[in-house]
Amino acid sequence: MLKKLASVGGWTMVSRVTGFARDVVMAATMGVGPVTDAFVVALRLPNHFRAIFGEGAFNAAFVPTYAQAIASRGTDAARLFAGRIAGLVVATQILVLVGAIAFMPGLVGLLAPGFADDPERFALAVSLTRITFPYLFFVTLVTLVSGVLNAHDRFAAAAAAPVLLNLSFVAGLGLAFLFPTAGHAAAWAVAVAGVLELALVMADAGRARVLPRPALPALDPDVRKFFRTLGPALIGSAGVQIAMFADTIIASMLPRGAVSALYFADRLYQLPVGVIAIAAGTVLLPEMSRRLASGDEAGAYRAQNDTIAITLVLALPCAGAFLVVPDLVMLALFGRGAFTAADAAAAGAVLAAYATALPAVVVIRSALASFHARSDTTTPLYASLAGVAVNVAFKIVLTGPFGAPGLALATAIGAWVNVGLLVVLAQRRGWAAPDGRLVRIVGASVFATAAMAAGVWLAREPVAEIAAGLPMLATEASLAALAILGAILYGGIALGALRVMGVRLPKPRRRGARGGDDGVGGSG
Repeated sequence: MLKKLASVGGWTMVSRVTGFARDVVMAATMGVGPVTDAFVVALRLPNHFRAIFGEGAFNAAFVPTYAQAIASRGTDAARLFAGRIAGLVVATQILVLVGAIAFMPGLVGLLAPGFADDPERFALAVSLTRITFPYLFFVTLVTLVSGVLNAHDRFAAAAAAPVLLNLSFVAGLGLAFLFPTAGHAAAWAVAVAGVLELALVMADAGRARVLPRPALPALDPDVRKFFRTLGPALIGSAGVQIAMFADTIIASMLPRGAVSALYFADRLYQLPVGVIAIAAGTVLLPEMSRRLASGDEAGAYRAQNDTIAITLVLALPCAGAFLVVPDLVMLALFGRGAFTAADAAAAGAVLAAYATALPAVVVIRSALASFHARSDTTTPLYASLAGVAVNVAFKIVLTGPFGAPGLALATAIGAWVNVGLLVVLAQRRGWAAPDGRLVRIVGASVFATAAMAAGVWLAREPVAEIAAGLPMLATEASLAALAILGAILYGGIALGALRVMGVRLPKPRRRGARGGDDGVGGSG
């Protein structure tokens, strides 16, 4: 299990690091302004549809059904099921693509109504979104092939695919002088990245001989089960995206730059979410599905508890850092070129608000596995919709007094409602079994994070005074010094607290030792 998490988390980390490089180039090239606002809308629109039709809902329905088909009837039955779903995906996405391109002004008007008062920005957003939208077609197929690979314990290619988006993006901005605006260069880079990502996962599936071949649809028991599971998951994913639509809609009505500030803060907030939560969910769902299908409930709960512990141990210090030095983080990472100190302060305030959501968001993916591994997507639907309702209500309440940070704070409140409902409902049904070890690990991590945050806050001014004497990179040096201090404080205090609580950490196995958690014949 840990090996699989390391594989997915490692590639996701590479993706996020290259994504950071992408955002640094974007900030320096485009800054915070109308072109960036238009491009962010152009990027978000296909990504909203991808999140609805692709990753979340699709994986929740596809992976357990595919794994159960393998366990009960063999590889050929699972391959036939995947082929029939692939045929449906291709047909559906072609219709969505044609319809979206034809009615793009209406879609952009729905997502960013505030742009209507700025015809130039609105026209640019429409033009850029027509370029980026085909990315949805390719990345939805990437999701399908990735689900097949994950079910066969092959995680590396699917986790590495987003790296190609970031590399394409940086290359596109490097050629921005060939395009009408930098936004056009970035938009074409996104479209090209979709082709590259699909080629990567198809090549890996071909090597493993599990590449699904589109087949004519047929309502056999597996396909019917897929759609029964997909329906609630689709509604749940749509609910989450409605809240994200609300962010963009409301931000488009705020002063210029609000959409961009949300984007840059969200990119940093998504770094630990992507590396930790998505990696955990990607590995945990097929793991729990297999164990439950074979009757190993204790093993499924053990895997879930270990995953939750790992995610919180890694995510809590990130949340602490984003809370105490958000402006310094934004300024050190993006403060160059067209991105000013004022831009960093605005995005930093949003980042601090997002930080309060981080612990809940990283646990949601692991909590969902209790239900998705049993093909129950209806219960998570209710929890998701409740969280979305609270989220949207607080957006309306908090945006007036707090502006863009109010949107992020509302996201945090909705996330805590969602994860709280999932945990309570799983406990009531006996579908989760958190043990004392998990409670002690989380307690030690919370205590260490509080101590780390206090230490970093107290050290900020003295460190800044020392770094001010440097001839260059003073802000970056301050952040690096505080990061080292925070890591030492968090690691030392957490390990000490775990020792006091009697938690014994696993020792690394010797090279060549084999165990039950090793990957089975996969590249991941």
